[in-house]
Amino acid sequence: MLSKVLYYCRSTLAIAVLCGCALYGVTASVVLTLIGKQHLAQWATARCFYYAMALIMGIDVRVENEHYLDHLPYIIISNHQSALDILMLGRMFPQGCTVTAKKSLKYTPFLGWFMALSGTLFLERANRQKSVDALNQSLDRLKKKKGALWIFPEGTRSYSTNLTILPFKKGAFHLARQGKLPIVPVVVSNTSTLFNPKWKVFNRGCIVVRVMKPIPTDNLTAEEVGKFSEDVRDKMIAELQDLGYCPATNDTNIPPEARAAELHDDDDETATALSSENSAERITTLTKEI
Repeated sequence: MLSKVLYYCRSTLAIAVLCGCALYGVTASVVLTLIGKQHLAQWATARCFYYAMALIMGIDVRVENEHYLDHLPYIIISNHQSALDILMLGRMFPQGCTVTAKKSLKYTPFLGWFMALSGTLFLERANRQKSVDALNQSLDRLKKKKGALWIFPEGTRSYSTNLTILPFKKGAFHLARQGKLPIVPVVVSNTSTLFNPKWKVFNRGCIVVRVMKPIPTDNLTAEEVGKFSEDVRDKMIAELQDLGYCPATNDTNIPPEARAAELHDDDDETATALSSENSAERITTLTKEI
């Protein structure tokens, strides 16, 4: 019972932090637009949210191979899990980068206002042609200004408690092929140990993010896009399974899949330790016999 109360308290506090940062984002977007720096609005607001969440909610982000993000332009793709993706973006968002979002978010108080003012690329899921046109327009700006575009190819949050990724939509890959831009896969460890509404999880801990080596698309043909996207997804799943679940302090709850994985890891460590002990005993016995 107490853990559920704590979950709802932390959720309410997180919403308050998000709204506060979104209001800051509205102000920052207006000011930066007036001075000709609108492309920095999302970066500035993302950093604000990251530092606020780390300080108030006790959730940090650790990034591996961040140097792969140094050379713009490119298209970033990453797995899409929960509301904590905003925190991950806050830590990683490159300057001059923008993110795609469903158009319905544009009308959300605070968050939608900020996203609209900061140059978010809104896509209409019900109208494929309009989404394609919007992506093509963003491609021209992206190449001209040497920026970046962050896309979640799963198309929706998975809220998965397993170490897997939903099937990819192909838009990001077609866009990269048309612009001959590299794809930079970014893999986020499973965040269900930190936040999961179904299991009433909202813990302190650390999100681990791994940036994979950029993948060129210069010689990619339209016919190869489907297989290419599946190959990239398979590689990202392999990295996710290597990263595993986010390290967490169990303040509220832990999903059963994560508990099972933890027990399995403990069993493996015990087996390894026993094997080492047995090997040492065999060596000692053999030495005595000799």
